[in-house]
Amino acid sequence: MDDNVEMKKFTTVNFLNFALGFLGLQFAWQMRIILSAPVTENLGASPFLYGLIWLAGPFTGMVVQPLIGALSDKTRSRFGRRRPYLLGGAVIASVALWLFPNSGNIADFFSKTFSLNLPVWSGLLIAALLIWVIDACINIAQGPYRALVPDVVPKQQHALANSYISLAIGLGSVIAAATAPVLKFAFNYQMSVPAQFIMAALAFTLAMAWTCLTIHEKSTLKSDNSETPKDETDFWTSMKEFFALSPEVAKICTMQFFTWIGMMCMMIFFTNFAIHTVFGVPDISKLAQDVQSQFLTAQVRATNYSSLCFAVFNLVCFLIAVPIGFLAGKYGNKKVHIISLVTMIAAYLGIGIFKTSPAVVGACMALSGIGWASVCALPFAMLSKYIKSGTEGSVMGIFNIFIAGPQVFVCTLVAWIINNSVINGGDYLNYHYEYSFFIGALCLLVAALITNTVKE
Repeated sequence: MDDNVEMKKFTTVNFLNFALGFLGLQFAWQMRIILSAPVTENLGASPFLYGLIWLAGPFTGMVVQPLIGALSDKTRSRFGRRRPYLLGGAVIASVALWLFPNSGNIADFFSKTFSLNLPVWSGLLIAALLIWVIDACINIAQGPYRALVPDVVPKQQHALANSYISLAIGLGSVIAAATAPVLKFAFNYQMSVPAQFIMAALAFTLAMAWTCLTIHEKSTLKSDNSETPKDETDFWTSMKEFFALSPEVAKICTMQFFTWIGMMCMMIFFTNFAIHTVFGVPDISKLAQDVQSQFLTAQVRATNYSSLCFAVFNLVCFLIAVPIGFLAGKYGNKKVHIISLVTMIAAYLGIGIFKTSPAVVGACMALSGIGWASVCALPFAMLSKYIKSGTEGSVMGIFNIFIAGPQVFVCTLVAWIINNSVINGGDYLNYHYEYSFFIGALCLLVAALITNTVKE
């Protein structure tokens, strides 16, 4: 779609309608990030096994987003190129979100109904499979969503559009993360884990449906006179053309690679860090069932604390998302992004050093929200300057490899380091989860140094 001249300038209402779907998508991601740790640990997952389960994210991201991105570029339908993937991914992911916290019950149901002698880890296997479905379907929606920006938003508003997406990411994450702890604080009502996943499922589907109804793509039926994009299902050809866009593209991708190692060190392990380091709950996956029950109350308190920290983290992202877009327009994407990354480095170091102080850890999580707002917007704004019309989905899909790929490093090597960094406390076992923040700070520093070399 090369009709930038014909694109109408987006109003505030247009931007809000456009970003609402991403708000719902963040409900799904937030429950996945915050609550997958206690669900899988209660089913018997160790830190390393939990990291391997998280591999669902990077593998589906590296495979699904480039494939769906290329397919969405070639899609011809009365509903547009991107919207079928946005809504389809949301609906399937929502079903998996509803089933995931009930994985143990599903295993028990099959065992009793069909008289099967299933192994004790069958519930964990079902949970792992559902996480793969959730991650795959979120990626099915997320890749084409990013590609929708150059499709429907005038080029001069791309940075602002990505900032509104960042705003939606922040607001959606705040609401999703804060709901359970706020209900507990205000009404002394503890929202169950399954209820939180149902909330996420409804928010994802309804919000994405609203965006699909209110944002209209140009008709892409075969009768259209618009140019049909060439076959971009050849992955290596697409990769070659992607890096041929500009020498700066390789720098942006390398920057993104190290940035997301740092981001995932926090996102994957913060809930476990809150439970086991800040609140000192031992690894209950190694304890007998009757002993586990002694720590469940503390685990719930720690999970609420983690949710609150993520809420504050995303609240900061929400508050400064649009200002960052304006600042980037005035001073340049590079300068604003470097400063934002440096604040996140300082926050990570504070979390790792003052690991047993809930107040300091919470304050540092708030500070790191500045970096998160920038990460959600400015790398995409930098890259969008080099995207050729008709290749938006493919480019964003390939770019996602440098978001998903780093997660493999975190899910394997960082998880292995933590799994082998044991704290022996009498009869109970624990781990040095703070190591993930020191590793993350180092990788963010590398990302900031690379960002400094990018020419705008």
